[in-house]
This record gives sequence, structure tokens and C-alpha cells, in this order.
Amino acid sequence: MEEVKTVNAHTTNTHTLLKKKKHRQVNNTNNTNSSNTNGNTNNSSNNKNLINKENKSSTEQHKAKSHKKKNKNKIMTDTTTTAKPIAKPEESKFYQDEFVDEKKPDNKNLAWVNKQRTMVVSSRGVSHSERYTMNDLIDLLPHAKKECKIEKNIAKTELNEICYNHDCKNCIYFEHRKREFLMWLFRSPDGPCVKFQIRNVHTVSDIRLLGNCLKYSRPFLSFDKSFDEKPHLKLLKEMFTHAFNTPKNHPKSKPFFDHVLCLYNINNNIFFRNYQILNELKEKFTDTDDTSKLQLVEIGPRFALTIIKIFDGPLGGKTLYSNPAYIPPSVLIRKNNNKYISRRVKEEKEKDEIDHILATKKDNPRKWLEE
Repeated sequence: MEEVKTVNAHTTNTHTLLKKKKHRQVNNTNNTNSSNTNGNTNNSSNNKNLINKENKSSTEQHKAKSHKKKNKNKIMTDTTTTAKPIAKPEESKFYQDEFVDEKKPDNKNLAWVNKQRTMVVSSRGVSHSERYTMNDLIDLLPHAKKECKIEKNIAKTELNEICYNHDCKNCIYFEHRKREFLMWLFRSPDGPCVKFQIRNVHTVSDIRLLGNCLKYSRPFLSFDKSFDEKPHLKLLKEMFTHAFNTPKNHPKSKPFFDHVLCLYNINNNIFFRNYQILNELKEKFTDTDDTSKLQLVEIGPRFALTIIKIFDGPLGGKTLYSNPAYIPPSVLIRKNNNKYISRRVKEEKEKDEIDHILATKKDNPRKWLEE
């Protein structure tokens, strides 16, 4: 009996051990399954979130498109029902800075409104006297910009870019060609353009006149009556005022009027003169001065301009006006050469006739008796 009991106890111990192992294996399998299920659930939740985000973005895009379509439909209905007012063209501010508005404060009346600049350039091959005239003009214009010499072949294409870089609306271009000195005055970038021939040039240092004025002071511009009669001269007057008139309240200019720039048209030639305004009785100007006693003393420079052509664009284009009285210097040289040749031929003929008379004439020894 004791042996049977020991066997039964041993078998019970083995059964309990087996049950424990099985229990452990089941627990391990359950843990792995639970971890796998948790991972799958996390992945599924992430996928669901992504799908929800994509759906939301697509719905928002659809709403935005529908909103745009509604706005377009509204705009179309507004344009069909009510027409937009036509925009008025902007008024030029060229002369507005000259008038003082008493209602505005002093700061606005002292503002620099007219910001036009003038580019002054010369081509290569210009002589020293022509270069001095260009420098004299620059001294008269505080709103002028100076640039290096430019090649003649590149001038037509490059000058507009140079004016754009320096923010210049006007340009004065000096050019020296076969025996003539030319000046181009044009508006950048669209034109018009005027081609002048400069003659009888006298610089300030050549003349040495008594007149004098402050540097960069504002000038009066004086024009002849003919500038208001003919259409091409009206255009020239407007271009000269834009180029030579110093803007009010310019940083470099002085708030004084002590000289006059005169432009007179005589026999299709425009004469340029610069005069100082002097008070005969007093050293300083006052409001009580008599204008009839003011004097003008020439300062310089002085030169004469003959119009050759007026073009539509900058440095070329359609010809708006051509001067019939203009004769190029090459034609004058040919005429002078022809005159010289005809004079030489005439002298030679006269000489040949005299020689022929002397050769055919016979001496009469009794001529003294006949006398």
C-alpha cells in the first residue's frame, strides 16, 4: 500500500508540473497575440487618421473652388448690371509745384514735386571747345546728370537705358560729325526728338563777360513771340521748358531768380543767351524795386541753333518736321569748291587770251609818228 501511495504522489506531481507548463505557454501565446493585436489596432488607427485628413483637405479644396465660382458669378452679374466708371487721365504735375496753395501747410508747399532730371552726354571725337560748352550747360542745370562719353554707333540703343538707370526723362546729346557740331534734345523713352546744328559757339571762359550769378540758382525762361505761333516751335518751347527749367525745391538748387535764359527765333535760327539780373540802385532786391530800372548783363555761354529735323521717337523715327532752309556743310563745301574751280578756269582763259593777243600783234615802228 505504501508503494501505491508513493506512485500516486509521483504521478500527481508530474500532472501539476505539466499543467503549469501549459499554463505558461498559454500565457505567452496570449501576450504575443495581444501585442500583435495592439500593433494592428495602432496601424489601423493611424491609417484612419490619414484617411480622415485627406478627406478633410479634399472637402476644403472643393469648398474653396465652389466659393471662387460663386465670386466669379457675382462679379459677372455685377459687370453685366453696372458698368465700371472710366478712369480719368492723370494730370501732369510739371507746373503744379510753382503755385503756392495757402490752404496747405508750409511743409507741403516746400515739397519737391517735379522730379524731372536731364541727362547730358557727348559722343567721342568732341573737341575741347565743344566739351567746355557742355560743361557750361551742366553748371546752369542743377538737375542735370553727367555720363561718360559714348560711341556714336551705340548711342541710339544705349541712351534710353542710361536715362532709365539715372531716372532721367530728358536728354541732351552732343555729337560731332564731319565739320558740324550737333545737339540732340529728346524725351526718354518714347520721344519726340529734335536735331540741331550748333554754330557760333562761345564759352564763358572765351568771352569773359562782366555778368555773374549764383551757381545752381533758378532761371527765368524767356521766349520769342514766334514760339506761340508755329506748331513746331510750340513743341520746341515745351521741350526747352522741360529740359532747362530747374524744378522748385530741388535739393541742389537755390531759391533765387537772378538770371534769365533767353531763346529767340530769328531767320530760322534759335539764339541762346544767358543774362544776369542787376538792380541799378540797390545791391539787394526788395519788393519795392522798380522793374523798369533793372538791368541785364550777359554771362555766357552763347550759341546759335538751327533746326534740322524733328522726329517722332528718341534719336530717330518718323520725321514730323524738316527745315527746308537748312544746308548741310558738305553741300556748302562743294559749292565753294565749284566757285573756286570756276574762278580758276576764268583766270586761265583771260591769261590765254592776253598771251594770244601779244603773240599775234605786230610792232609798228612808225607808231610814234602817228600819235
